[in-house]
Amino acid sequence: MTRVAGRFVRAEPRRTAGQIVKGLLSEADRKTCWSLAERAGHADPQAMQRLLRTAVWDAEAVRDDVRDWLVEQLGHPDAVLVTDETGSLKKGVCSVGVQRQYTGTAGRVENSQVGVFLAYVTPAGRALIDRRLYLPETTWCDQPDRLAAAGVPDDIGFATKPGLARQMIAAALDAGVPASWVTADEVYGADPGLRADLEQRRIGYVLAVGCDRRVHINDGRTLVRADEVAERIPTREWQLHSCGPGAKGPREYLWAWITTATRPGEHRWLLIRRNRTTGELAFYLCWSPRPVPPRTLVTVAGSRWSIEELFQTGKGQIGLDHYQVRGWHRFITLAMLALAVLTILAATTAQQPDADPEMIALTVAEIRRLLNAFVLAVALPPEHTLHWSTWRRTSQARARRSHYQRRLGHLA
Repeated sequence: MTRVAGRFVRAEPRRTAGQIVKGLLSEADRKTCWSLAERAGHADPQAMQRLLRTAVWDAEAVRDDVRDWLVEQLGHPDAVLVTDETGSLKKGVCSVGVQRQYTGTAGRVENSQVGVFLAYVTPAGRALIDRRLYLPETTWCDQPDRLAAAGVPDDIGFATKPGLARQMIAAALDAGVPASWVTADEVYGADPGLRADLEQRRIGYVLAVGCDRRVHINDGRTLVRADEVAERIPTREWQLHSCGPGAKGPREYLWAWITTATRPGEHRWLLIRRNRTTGELAFYLCWSPRPVPPRTLVTVAGSRWSIEELFQTGKGQIGLDHYQVRGWHRFITLAMLALAVLTILAATTAQQPDADPEMIALTVAEIRRLLNAFVLAVALPPEHTLHWSTWRRTSQARARRSHYQRRLGHLA
């Protein structure tokens, strides 16, 4: 917590924030305020709930500190910024931004919150460096009373998911984060504003687009769908490349590319990926301020999987989706700090020259196990555990009575 301690003016919230981060790093099954407070030795969850709701501290400044720390440890001039969204399933209607919407977490439309994230990917490691909560326009942004009740600041308005991504990318680049590329899936690749922003900043991109995307070929003389371009490419022109290591070996696909430049000196391409087994195609619009070999475009395209793996790690190891309070940005910021701790430790140990070639490098999951075994283990007295059992059951009984009374009131 030394890195961000100055963002907490008072000792109590500073101490509570540290306890939350330690709890997120722990092996607790659920990382809610209740379970984290019990682990920290608190009598109830009020201090942690207060930290995430009303306590005075700057979550945006902490986010900046986390980002700067990660750049110090992982920074590389050819880094890739990756943006994507992930959802968290919710049961109620009061959580900020919640509505029935599609989320890849469930693979269908569910009652959920959706957050858009920015990841930083370099040869030394990868980490989440920014986050924005998506607020649906009709059910939230067009209802000021609902926004006020949820504590949303007055200056927050509607922004599309690509719009949120543009905000985060601009903030990172304005802060001096070294990066040469951006990659994202079709939701973001379809946004012309994002592509224009990156070209203006001279940041290359490899952005996924749909098969119906129309591109210029033949020096701009022909406008054709991307899937029609794929049909015209001879078999001999497809090349086998790995776009990065996978859990079971290199992620190898067949790749083809064709220039889509319309003016001399432009460096634009349509990159096409074909699955060797199923034949499934994926398409990417690519631009670079300078000439680059196709292998570079393939590597950047493969970087997009990094953010999916970060979501999986964040949810599985840190409890990124375990929050049950309305302070979404605050909880996610502290979760990003906890994940940064593991990421930097993993990067540091991977650089040790005396690593045993018969073992893989320490993973984030293994580092968390070791931290819990030697650093974070806590021994709580039996009376504390009994106190929390009583507190939980009393609180749950109170909540049940409240729900029943509310339901009976609606029926009256």
